[in-house]
Amino acid sequence: MEESSMKKLRQDSPPATAASLLTDDLILEVLSHLPARSVRRFKCVSTTWRDLIADPAHRKKLPQTLAGFLYNKYKPGGALSGHFASVSGGAFPVDPSLHFLQPNKFRYIALEDTCNGLLLCACYNKETPDSDKDEYRYVMCNPATERWIELPPPPQALANRFYSTTRLAFDPAVSSHFHVLQFWGTILSVENYARGVDIFSSQTGAWIHRDSELLEKIILFRWTRSVFFGGMLHLVGRLNTINVDKESALMVLVQGCLYYAGTTQTHISKKNTVQATKITLWCLENHDSKDKEWVLKHSASIDEPLGTTREQRRVFAIHPDCDTVFFFVSFGGDSLASYDIQHQKFVHILNLEKGNYQRYLPYVPLFSEVLAVANGQ
Repeated sequence: MEESSMKKLRQDSPPATAASLLTDDLILEVLSHLPARSVRRFKCVSTTWRDLIADPAHRKKLPQTLAGFLYNKYKPGGALSGHFASVSGGAFPVDPSLHFLQPNKFRYIALEDTCNGLLLCACYNKETPDSDKDEYRYVMCNPATERWIELPPPPQALANRFYSTTRLAFDPAVSSHFHVLQFWGTILSVENYARGVDIFSSQTGAWIHRDSELLEKIILFRWTRSVFFGGMLHLVGRLNTINVDKESALMVLVQGCLYYAGTTQTHISKKNTVQATKITLWCLENHDSKDKEWVLKHSASIDEPLGTTREQRRVFAIHPDCDTVFFFVSFGGDSLASYDIQHQKFVHILNLEKGNYQRYLPYVPLFSEVLAVANGQ
């Protein structure tokens, strides 16, 4: 009789799901190791999970997605100011003025590069410095936590050298340490080929020098984004024998895969301008093996959805978690816009005032304390 009652009780009781047996802390720990896109999908598991993920107290522990773009703007007299363009139209996740840096020491802050939540700046102690003569210091900061570190001075360039491109390499999933790479060329050469690189390591706290061992003559595109992926920094450049428009290509990391995005440019003779009319996405498959190759994944026309009367259109970024392309558009005035390839939806983001840099750095908030020891704090 007792055994029969127990059997009936088990049949009447709803079975416990695996998810219901997990504590909130354990769920958050698991979700913190997933891509931002996967975390958004897990909101559909249950109302409990939805509320858990949406809770502001927990949001900072979870992986973040693209919040917007940091950029500089020239003020009257040549000084710079920091600004932020939100992709969602919501509140700014950080203060783009970087007020936490020493204002009396760093009076001119040029945004150099971003990588997985860290921001690299070139800082001068003058409001309108001469970039060729005045000394600067690199500062690494985390705008979300307002931690920052002043790097030691890079090696002095020799008389016949110039620094062309500076990039940041950082992956918090692998290490809390970062690297800054400052590429240089020779002034005396006809073309500005990459001749070597100076590398700063936060682990050693020092710079090292490396001469280029490439047989090919490559010109790096200063205004085109690089991608740190698989322990390597991927950059876009031009071989001496191949003419590639520097505005027509970019590298991007989308959902954990390295993509090369190329745009087809159309020259408008009446306006003497160039606009992007088609975008193709190539994925690097088997990146960690000898059989790696670029495979065409997507091709879409971006001419008709945006209209053909616009004066200028340039692709400068792609969303890391969805099929959205970001444009710099000139049509009566400059603006930033996005286009959802899958749903063919065009969205205006921001009207730009005159005097903006042509460099817009993607920013994904990072709330972990990777810069635990910072100067002046």
